[in-house]
Amino acid sequence: MTPASSFLTIAPDVTYAPGFLARSEQEALRDAIFAILVEAPPFRPRMPRTGKPFSVRMSNCGPLGWVSDETGYRYQPTHPATGRPWPPIPSVLNEAWTRLAPGALPPEACLINLYDAKARMGLHQDRDEAELSAPVVSLSLGESALFRLGGLKRSHPTRSLRLESGDALTFGGENRLAFHGVDRIFSGGSTLLPDGGRINLTLRRVTKAK
Repeated sequence: MTPASSFLTIAPDVTYAPGFLARSEQEALRDAIFAILVEAPPFRPRMPRTGKPFSVRMSNCGPLGWVSDETGYRYQPTHPATGRPWPPIPSVLNEAWTRLAPGALPPEACLINLYDAKARMGLHQDRDEAELSAPVVSLSLGESALFRLGGLKRSHPTRSLRLESGDALTFGGENRLAFHGVDRIFSGGSTLLPDGGRINLTLRRVTKAK
């Protein structure tokens, strides 16, 4: 993992850590995620009300997992298809959280988003958590993605950033609710994932401390 001295502030309270994970660390994390996906198989979320499927598939690990279907967005302790608890968050992700979000309460959910070449993620806010004072930490594995960062309103100007395998982003403070999304995947640029594509891992604290 790269030292904090190499982290870049790209907007107020938004930190970009290029090459945060070395290749060997990416491989170990990849293998841990593949094992999680056996226990908690990927599913395709659906939009509230309309039931329109997302273009990404997803799963989760940690005490809580984020799901979306016709009834709305929410966190729950079990897989929506198997009914089993989510697998625990791997230690390497907890270590990454400690380095990227020092002093924050431990994460309770890690969203695992699986992108193929055609998958996208429209501009959105991460606002389904009760604890909004804790940052959101995002890690990339596999092929590069064109990430778009906006402001606190959908109409605010945006900027684009190419995220490579092993890169990390942290959202906190005044930009904890910044709009963001993924506009495209650049196929063929990574050998990390045997079948290509990209894995995005998003660590979040969900509940407030008691």
